[in-house]
Amino acid sequence: MSFIVGIDGPAGSGKGTVTKAISNKLGLINIDTGSTYRCVALETLNRGISIEDKEAIIKVANEIDIKIETKEDGDRIYLNGKDVTKEIRSKEVTKIVSPVSSIVEVRLRMVDVQRKLAEGKDIIMEGRDICTYVFPNADVKIYLDASLEERARRRFEENQEKGIDMSYDEVLENIEKRDYNDKHKEIGSLTLAPDSIIVDTTNLRIEEVVEKIIGIIKEKRK
Repeated sequence: MSFIVGIDGPAGSGKGTVTKAISNKLGLINIDTGSTYRCVALETLNRGISIEDKEAIIKVANEIDIKIETKEDGDRIYLNGKDVTKEIRSKEVTKIVSPVSSIVEVRLRMVDVQRKLAEGKDIIMEGRDICTYVFPNADVKIYLDASLEERARRRFEENQEKGIDMSYDEVLENIEKRDYNDKHKEIGSLTLAPDSIIVDTTNLRIEEVVEKIIGIIKEKRK
């Protein structure tokens, strides 16, 4: 019997960092759903497909093979057998991942991939629609949030650490667009599940957020 923790929230709210930390502390398998959509976006670029060519993008989603391996130094993402962990975080991929993930058929295909990755495991999964669509019956549902400016600052600093060349203004604009797109998707839009617990991370350190959510999980598992 699996145990599922779902963490939803907008871009830059800290979902990825918090999820990895909780995964390490509690031994839950961390599945990064966003990376699956980024793999579709990367392969779309690799094949020179226009973002307007939805049928070709759907074909990409149905053809590619995605695997995620949990390592001590972080997850490794494999696209068709190649490690693309860094490539999927590039500026080019980031610019098109939201419209790619907005395609209904791509969304349905990636949800199927995500569910298969989670089968029979105790997992923690973060994304936009984990608690509302991917795993509506998750044992623990968390909604992480933070102010727009704080989220942009975090993503900008994260990009700098990873050597991704993107200015703060570019990051801010990108997150604003992603917020709008994510909240207006036909399927899998970013919405708050009625039974999700909201955690505002704007003025909290990562360690504080992690401990707060761990407390919620432990209480649920009693």
